[in-house]
Amino acid sequence: MTIERQQISERMSRIVKHNGIVYLCGQVPKDASKDITEQTVTMLDKVDELLLVAGSSREHMLTVTIFLKSMKDFAAMNAVWDAWVPKGHAPARTCVEGAMAREELLVEISVTAAVK
Repeated sequence: MTIERQQISERMSRIVKHNGIVYLCGQVPKDASKDITEQTVTMLDKVDELLLVAGSSREHMLTVTIFLKSMKDFAAMNAVWDAWVPKGHAPARTCVEGAMAREELLVEISVTAAVK
C-alpha cells in the first residue's frame, strides 16, 4: 500500500494519491478581493491545475464539498459550477455554509477524484 504526497508543505499536502484515488486539499480563490463569480472561477482553475498534476480530470471527480461563506451566493456559484462540470460527469456534491479562514474568502472546495 503506497500513499503518494505531492506539493507538501509543513501543514499539508496539496495532493494525496492512494489506491487510484486523488485527494486535493481545500482550494480557495486566487484573488479573494473579487466577487463570488470570479472567486469561483479562479478556485476551479486551481482545481483543474491540481487534477492535471495528479493524473486526473474533471470527468473523474467522485465527490466534492463546497463551502460558502453565505448561502446568498449559492445561485451565482452554481452558475459557474454548472458551466465548469462536464455534462454527464457531475460528482456527488455537498454544499454548506461555513466560516472561512480569512474574512474576504467567499468560497472553498474540497475534491476527491479517481486517477485516469
